[in-house]
Order: sequence, then C-alpha cells, then structure tokens
Amino acid sequence: MAENLMDKIVSLCKRRGFIFQGSEIYGGLANTWDYGPYGVELKNNLKRAWWKTNVQERNDILGMDCAILMHPGVWEASGHVHNFFDLKSDCKNCKKRFKSADLKDTAKCPECSGELTKARPFNLMFKTYQGPVEETGNQIHLRPETAQGMFVNFLNILDSRHPKLPFGLAQIGKSFRNEITPGNFTFRTREFEQMEIEYFVKPQDADQALEEWIQLRFDWYLALGMKSQNLRKRQHGKDELAHYAHACMDVEYNFPFGWAELEGVANRSDFDLKQHAQYSGKDLQYYDDTAKEKFYPYIIEPSGGVDRAVLAFLIDAYQEEQVNPSTRLRIDGEQSRTIKEDTRVVLKLNKELAPVKVAIFPLLRNRPEIVELAKKISRDLKKSFAAIYDDTGSIGKLYRRQDEVGTLYCVTVDVQTLEDKQVTVRDRDSMQQVRISIDKLKEYLVNQLS
Repeated sequence: MAENLMDKIVSLCKRRGFIFQGSEIYGGLANTWDYGPYGVELKNNLKRAWWKTNVQERNDILGMDCAILMHPGVWEASGHVHNFFDLKSDCKNCKKRFKSADLKDTAKCPECSGELTKARPFNLMFKTYQGPVEETGNQIHLRPETAQGMFVNFLNILDSRHPKLPFGLAQIGKSFRNEITPGNFTFRTREFEQMEIEYFVKPQDADQALEEWIQLRFDWYLALGMKSQNLRKRQHGKDELAHYAHACMDVEYNFPFGWAELEGVANRSDFDLKQHAQYSGKDLQYYDDTAKEKFYPYIIEPSGGVDRAVLAFLIDAYQEEQVNPSTRLRIDGEQSRTIKEDTRVVLKLNKELAPVKVAIFPLLRNRPEIVELAKKISRDLKKSFAAIYDDTGSIGKLYRRQDEVGTLYCVTVDVQTLEDKQVTVRDRDSMQQVRISIDKLKEYLVNQLS
C-alpha cells in the first residue's frame, strides 16, 4: 500500500511536470532530479513561506546568501575534513557500495549475497579544483551544509548590523554530499537545498531556546496544512549526535517508506565560533555591553531540507476521492451534461503552496469570442495571482488536470458569459460552483485566497 502510494507520487510528478529524472534523455544520472514548471513553483512557494515566517515576520533574524565555494580552512575548522564520513563496504561480486549502518549482515551483499569488503571510511564532501590546473594545492570542496557561511560571517554581521542577543541568521541554498542514497525519490540526494537558521543565544539560555525552536518548527508544518498524524518529534540518542552537538531533536514525517527526518533542531553549543576563531586568528566573541563581558554564544540550529519537504507536502496532499457520478457541469443557461468520473486524484495543497491559484478555461474552443474573453480574463488575473490559461482538452479533462496539480480555483467562460458577463468559479476542495460577475471576479478570488 505504502509502496503503491510512492509509485503514484512519482508517476504524478512525471506526468504533470513536477519532477523529472535528471539527464533523462541520456539514461539519467542516479539520484539527480529536475523540477518542472509546477515543481519549481511549489518549491519556490515553500521557500517563500519559510522566508516569510522566519525572516520577514521576525525582528531578530537576518537573511544571508553565502558562497558555495569556501576557503579550505573552513572545513578544517568545522571538523568536516576529519569527522564527516560514512563507513562503507563494497561487494566483491557486483561491485555495489553500501553504508555499513544500513547492512543487517556485514559479511554478505544484500543484492547478490556476494562477499563484502571490510568497512572503510569515506569522506562525504565533493572535491573540486580552483583554477585551471588540477593540483593538490588548488583542491577545495563543495559545501556540505550552508551553516558555515553564516558562522564565518558572524563578525561581519556584528560590525555591520550590531544585533543584540538573541539573534539569528537565515539562509536557503544548495549543499552537496557524496553519499549513498537509498533511492526514495527526492528524499536524499547528493545535490540538495537546505533551509537553515543559526540562532545565537547566551549559553544559559540555550536549553530554553532549543525547546522553543523545536515547537516553532513543528508548528510551521502544521500551519501549512500537513496532517498532524503524519508528524512527530524524535530525540537523538547520544550515539547519534554530530561531533558539534549537545542535543538534537528531529521533526519526522511518516513517509511511505517509514518515519524519517524532515528537519533537525540542534544545540551546536559554542563549538563553531570557537573553532573558527582558533583557525582564523580572529576574535569571534560577542561583547555584552550590559554585563561588560565577552563570550562565545551558543547556537541553536533548525535545519530542514527543501527537497524532502516538497516531497512530504506532495505525499500529504495526495488524495483519491470517489466522485458522485451525477455531478453535472453547467454549459449554458439551459443545458448540462454529466462528467463521468468515478475517482478523481487531487492535491489538496495549502493555499500558500499551491503552484497555481487560478486556471481559466473557455468552455467551447470553436467560439472565438469565448476564447478571447477567457484569454483576457487570464491576462488580467495573472497580474495578481499565479494563473494559467488552458484550452487543450474537454472541460472534464481540464478540471481533472488542475485537480492533480492542486489548482485552487477554476474559472470557466461559457456561452451565457457573453450575455450576463458572469463566469463559473469551481472550488478545488468542495467542487462547488458559483456564478461570479467578471468585474467582481478578482475581488472574489482575493477574498477566497486570503
């Protein structure tokens, strides 16, 4: 059942233009994915919602966008060079590689039962070279997390914005990890986007701040419509903690393949600022002018993946509903016909996340005056909403197509519209239809969408 749902999500994403296999015409590149027209809108809406909540609506968090390539010393100081690795084994027969943590039998290959090599550590950072010559001295890494860019700019922020504790820095950006992925669609990929906050607090306030951020981040997913039964919190055991962390709590989602991390909220202590101060030779302490003392702040880090959040919202919003066969569509003032569909697939995405807010259709494609009026309404609405015009199918097919991508409202221009200047507006969730005057349409949609 769960695996079947995942297959349906993957199929929907390909069929409707949410997510495609990367480099597909060349046979694809494993665990790389391209976001199509609807997928990139959903992804951008998610990032906008995160930014609005955590940066624009708060007075204590500042935004940043740091470089992907950083000085090699950054990764020495952060501990990634020596601590950021997985233990992996290779099959001597089929040559596949596996994470030791995922193996139930460390002697036999789970694919072909061949003999496995002894577990060896593999650093997860991607290596590249700066400059035209590939020499060891020019070797640098693609960042495995966005956090370090904010830490190394701590002094710049203090000098330019003079914030008072507690305050935070926020960033959305690409990261790269050369790890073995489990093949669960976009859940874990080697190239991914993160939404991270580094929240600086006094050491004595760290525990309370951690609890507050755990609840804030949990509630954010609920506010965007995620079902509460599919969310839970899970405390990390001491053997799970990263080398820098004092404590960590995951917000987990019940994916078709099981409960898995959606976002982690960690107490990173003062590890990062101390390390960068030591390696760079710069004083990264915060001066408290009230207490007249200097100290390294503790850091609370909510860190979530954009791609796995998109996947979770797609899964959570997916529904198959039985439709009453007597559902009828008004064609004009006199006639109607039955839409014969027993089951409809619908993405009940939150209004903030839905890729398209309004779709506009002409009921009859062979009536130029209806088509032109529908296009005019579409042009007008596009100035205020994510709206599309579509006339590439029957009205029943157009409705089904928009249900599958989560479009909130469908506007149909019909024969009667030419006489009474009213259009039919259909609600995605209730499928109820109302007649609205064209000159009141924008006002109606604004009220509905707010």
